Amino acid sequence: MESIEELALGPCAASAYLRPFRLRYRQNGVSKIWDFMRSHDSVAILIFNISRRCFVVVKQFRPAVYMCEMERNHPQDFEGKTREGWCPLPDGLPASVGVTYELCAGIVDKPELSLEEIACTEIAEECGYEVPVDRLRRITSYRSGVGVTGSKQTLFYAEVTDEMKVSEGGGRPEEGELIEVVNIPLHDSISFAFDETFPKTTGLILSFMWFQTNIVPKLPGKQE
Repeated sequence: MESIEELALGPCAASAYLRPFRLRYRQNGVSKIWDFMRSHDSVAILIFNISRRCFVVVKQFRPAVYMCEMERNHPQDFEGKTREGWCPLPDGLPASVGVTYELCAGIVDKPELSLEEIACTEIAEECGYEVPVDRLRRITSYRSGVGVTGSKQTLFYAEVTDEMKVSEGGGRPEEGELIEVVNIPLHDSISFAFDETFPKTTGLILSFMWFQTNIVPKLPGKQE
């Protein structure tokens, strides 16, 4: 995960995941133009291991995050880049600047499956736990990337035990996934959520706060 080399910036003529558009419209009599991307909706799952009293999250390299940091730190390396071909980039930053902590998640790209079925598949593939569909609890849905994509993410909650673990997880290597499973102890979760030295998604922070309000008061034994 930490070895990134042979960087090159190139055009994106077609993608299975993103479709760029430009919308022209009038709002209150004013003509406007807005560029946006259409992308898949997604599911995310807050996983809590009740055997260990910890959250199960994932950690992975995100090229978009890495490139944002690259351009912020080395804007000169992006000057003059064209969309006509591949442009090599210097190996200017460690791969760690593009690694983020996230909830287990996946895109909604199988119309024959329910959101719950997709979520359970992602839990098994990424984190290695076998969770029945009826053990999922829907928390809410929200729009992510409203200025660029506007896609919807549906958030679920799942409780697991050590006995439900059937593999080490890690994603699907044949699809290019390289995922590390990380356990966050409940008693460290709030400080972790707001510690900016650990790059993370909005959904992770939201779900940890939801857990404190809705689950912690009902937990047996000592309250965290």
